[in-house]
Amino acid sequence: MFDRDEVESYLGLDYFCVAHEGIGGVLKTRVDDFRVKEQARTPAIDPKGRFTAIRVTLRNWETNRFIGRLASACKISRNRVFSSGLKDKRAVTTQVLVVDASSNIVERVEIPDSEIEILGRTHQKVGMGDHDGNRFTITVRGCVSPDGEPLDSKEAMSRVLSIRSEMENLHGMDAFPNWIGPQRFGSTRPVTAEVGRCLVNSDFEGAVSTYIGMQGDGHREDVESFRALWRETKEPSKCLEIIPKHLGFERTMLERLVDHRDDYIGAFKSLPQSLQILMIHSLQSLAFNHALRSRLSNSMQIIRPSVGDIVAPISENGRTDVGKSALVSEWNLDRCTKNAERGRVAVTGILPGTSVILAEGEAGRHETEGMKSAGLNGIEWMVPEIPRLSTNGTRRSLAVPFSDFSVEEAPPVPDEDLSERWDQGPRDGDRWHPDGACLRLRFVLPPGSYATVLMREFMRSPLDHY
Repeated sequence: MFDRDEVESYLGLDYFCVAHEGIGGVLKTRVDDFRVKEQARTPAIDPKGRFTAIRVTLRNWETNRFIGRLASACKISRNRVFSSGLKDKRAVTTQVLVVDASSNIVERVEIPDSEIEILGRTHQKVGMGDHDGNRFTITVRGCVSPDGEPLDSKEAMSRVLSIRSEMENLHGMDAFPNWIGPQRFGSTRPVTAEVGRCLVNSDFEGAVSTYIGMQGDGHREDVESFRALWRETKEPSKCLEIIPKHLGFERTMLERLVDHRDDYIGAFKSLPQSLQILMIHSLQSLAFNHALRSRLSNSMQIIRPSVGDIVAPISENGRTDVGKSALVSEWNLDRCTKNAERGRVAVTGILPGTSVILAEGEAGRHETEGMKSAGLNGIEWMVPEIPRLSTNGTRRSLAVPFSDFSVEEAPPVPDEDLSERWDQGPRDGDRWHPDGACLRLRFVLPPGSYATVLMREFMRSPLDHY
């Protein structure tokens, strides 16, 4: 099990782009404190379309699990439900889905804590990243100084605006390092990357055992008892006797092992395909985060390129077109710099794979250091047993702009509306206090970026506060 500092270091998330104390505080003390509205074009509506386009508003639903529930209610495979992004679980989220089922079937579906609006028939699917961005409304509660002294609203807002100003001075625009956030890995049980590490080594028993049994921090007693039993016995039947009801993916794996003993490949393949792929993406993400950390800690710019960097054009909706990447050289440095400062191109970092090209010069050294730090030297990024998990690799923008930013005092709410964590009060090592200020922040981010990463720059709280 990792402790807090170890998790931050493991994920490459133990650095900030500007020096500041931050405001502390904790997120998601109630579901309504974290709201995400996907900014997406409605798929072209055609009464003769094969698919049904819907807009869903979910309360406290992880996207993958909701899609599974929706597919089951429609009596179709979950692979016939299409989304453009995965949203936070403990949140109120709104997004467009496309379902390969008739409108008559979909409109009869009733799922707790969800609203389903039928938009119409369409011939168009949606895929990951097929939206223009996400609008966030986030409340942080219990703001404190590093010494635990509660902050009032005026001081907390002043600190937020000061950090924003310092980041703007550093980057020349409202932007922050495009870290891949803790949700990608599991912030208190960073399991996905370690499963991915097993996969690229063709160790499927290790992948399944890690997913089922890896210990977490602060998880419920029944969850940890279940995971401990698996680590001790590796007996799927015994583990099924005590598995908590909400661990549906683990249950499916264990049921496969009961019916097909030692079929660890089959057990892993029982997971949704999107979750299988996430394991590989998480491993790549470790390299990206560590390389970004190496670059920042050595005072290297992430907006303005250097010779050896690889830049890619940015479209109007904020997406980076890595398929049109270009190497920065002495002869094109000035032009690339001007385009970067105007928000036309982005400096990119590596998400490694079989054929991705590394940057050169100092930038390349940081990418190499990132992969070494993440323990990924010598990885071939091939999964011959499940070829679709093999990856060529790609690149990702090192910085991400934010827009429509505002901060205001948030009204208090009755304690009974807040989480059990709030009721129990701060633990050792926490950075929040019930008497601290509550702020509401609003902003828009491009697809593929993490609101919690921007909030982390303002808050400077431990990762389990997000």
